Amino acid sequence: MSSLLILVLVAVVLIYAFKGSLQHFRGQGGCCGGGMQVKAKRERKFLRHRPVGKCRMQIIGMHCPNCATRVSNALNELDGVAARVNLHSGTATVSYDRPVTDDELKRAVWGAGYQVREIWRK
Repeated sequence: MSSLLILVLVAVVLIYAFKGSLQHFRGQGGCCGGGMQVKAKRERKFLRHRPVGKCRMQIIGMHCPNCATRVSNALNELDGVAARVNLHSGTATVSYDRPVTDDELKRAVWGAGYQVREIWRK
């Protein structure tokens, strides 16, 4: 009876591990290059108009250059926003040429698979 229980537990763990591996290789994981969703090169974005503000964001969960690229691309997809991400400090510097709310920035980072700890407005 106990052998059967152990066998079932091992099977469940293996199923979840296999499912997680598939997501990683399809690019649906949050970190470290699991697929082709992240552009190999981070494009630097420039604002069309004069910046009206700047902020700095502390981001949780970035572990590698691919993580930083995911965050940078997610923020730069926002209209009127140009971001530069520093992996070593775990921060993003964001300039914007239109009013941007903290919630917009947080949603973009969250959509890339990461969390914002704090936002400092300048």
